Amino acid sequence: MGNYKLSRQVKIRHLQCLSEVVARGSLKGAGDHLGLTQPAMSRTLKELEEILGTRLLLRSRAGVELTEAGEVFSHFARMSLAALDHGLEGVDRSRGGFLQQEVTVGALPSVAAGLLPKVAEGFRRLAPVAVLRLSDGPHGMLMDLLRSGAVNMVIGRMGDPASMQGVSFTQLYTEEVVCVVRPEHPCLGAPDLSDLARWPVIFPPTSAAIRPLVERWLVSHGLSEPPQRIETVSGAFARVYARDTDAIWMISQGVVRQELGDGRLVRLPFDTTLTKGPVGLMQRQDAAPAPLERLFVKALQQAIEALDYEVT
Repeated sequence: MGNYKLSRQVKIRHLQCLSEVVARGSLKGAGDHLGLTQPAMSRTLKELEEILGTRLLLRSRAGVELTEAGEVFSHFARMSLAALDHGLEGVDRSRGGFLQQEVTVGALPSVAAGLLPKVAEGFRRLAPVAVLRLSDGPHGMLMDLLRSGAVNMVIGRMGDPASMQGVSFTQLYTEEVVCVVRPEHPCLGAPDLSDLARWPVIFPPTSAAIRPLVERWLVSHGLSEPPQRIETVSGAFARVYARDTDAIWMISQGVVRQELGDGRLVRLPFDTTLTKGPVGLMQRQDAAPAPLERLFVKALQQAIEALDYEVT
């Protein structure tokens, strides 16, 4: 009976404060995330310790440290909050929930063209009335949107270390860059790497995540940058230009997955294994994903499995 009385006194705000302090290592960081001042955080934690009759945290200039009792209680506090999130999510979904909620996602062009349509359809089934906002573009622009909070997550290739500061990366699958042309292209009779110097080439610009991989691949074959090149990340432009001219398009396979499947474009038989790299989910390290964002990630994983992407 005593424990029952104690449990009725412990509120969700107590659990949230403790969990955030443990996660962020300081009252200030936790308060900033929860929108509370440090004095308000201190009062809430003191209330919790008084309810439980024991010290949970030891405070110092270096931050906070859990006591033995704090270790035990914080573990179950996190479990309780996670269970509550799942429960609220289930109730909301059962009544067609997530009303007026949205997820904002940034995607590199290869993801936007090849994977996102399948993900969006799966997400619509999981959260029928949620709003999904999508943006595509080069890596640098998407990282700026992510850091500013304009998007909740970004899907694409990992950038250079400087661009990934403060960002977590979870690998989803791997893909490589391919060289594609229209089905009637003159070079298809006897394709050769020298064709990259003979014909116009649609080439990734310096802002593209695949540019360093393409440059490394060219160097490995003793080739320089194509002299007749158009640098762009615009899939809309490149699709039309590759279809109507003799241009060779160097692009991530995901961008042209559908065109290669139905024969609108043809892959040249060049070994581009060296350009293979991970595509992943990028999120801010200081942001905990909301239940709706986790549903989107679930739809993302289901789409990757359904489309049989290479996940190793």
